[in-house]
Amino acid sequence: MDESVERLTDLVRDAHRIVVFTGAGISTESGIPDFRGPNGVWTKFNPEDFTFDKFLASAEARRRHWLRGAQSYATIRKAEPNAAHRAVADLERMGRLGAVITQNVDGLHQMAGVPEDKVIELHGNTRRVGCLSCGHTVDREAFQPLVSPEGDAPDCEKCGGLMKPTTISFGQMLDPRTVERATAETEQCDLFLVVGSSLVVYPAAGYPMVAAQRGVPLAIVNLQETPHDSYATLVVRAFAGELLPPVVRALRAEAAAPVPLPS
Repeated sequence: MDESVERLTDLVRDAHRIVVFTGAGISTESGIPDFRGPNGVWTKFNPEDFTFDKFLASAEARRRHWLRGAQSYATIRKAEPNAAHRAVADLERMGRLGAVITQNVDGLHQMAGVPEDKVIELHGNTRRVGCLSCGHTVDREAFQPLVSPEGDAPDCEKCGGLMKPTTISFGQMLDPRTVERATAETEQCDLFLVVGSSLVVYPAAGYPMVAAQRGVPLAIVNLQETPHDSYATLVVRAFAGELLPPVVRALRAEAAAPVPLPS
């Protein structure tokens, strides 16, 4: 671990516009289950039952969506940022972070202190509910109690349209503005740091390769292998909450060290 900390510290030290790209692995340390792991969400539910087309077409599918979502939301609303989230926020406070591009929908980066305008949520945020017709949004904390025990959700108070958590479902297009922002940050970064992503879900998994093809250092911190490991400058198999805080501490110590006087 010490060698990995030193190598990642070296990469971060030389960078001033880092993109931190996060997946479910950073939030499992906050008690939020991942989707594709051995005990992940999709071992309990069939993802084909939760496509965007089915949500639009069937009241019964919408009920299943809200009932499953109520379970995951109950877990997320109790979750707190962990040491890895706080370390990423520390990088922002140190002036080294360009943006966080995240596949997660839990809002924990913002809770840890990363400014809202520096968090790019590719797959939306489960803490908000939005109208699919007019775009009106509300906090899920206020909306969720209005969903019946059978899974029937109220229509939009503004236009009567269907309300849905502002997360991206299978078959639902990503917000073009979000994609544009993520692309721009990837094309401007000087270090691309992947934390806790299996890098198998596209188009999100394409961003590390965009950075690598630019010749930008690519560091991957993940417990399992990823398809992009062979392109990475550094690969570390470690829990993010154990690896990232020592990197931040090392950089802080260097910044606080007195500058030697010329002899």
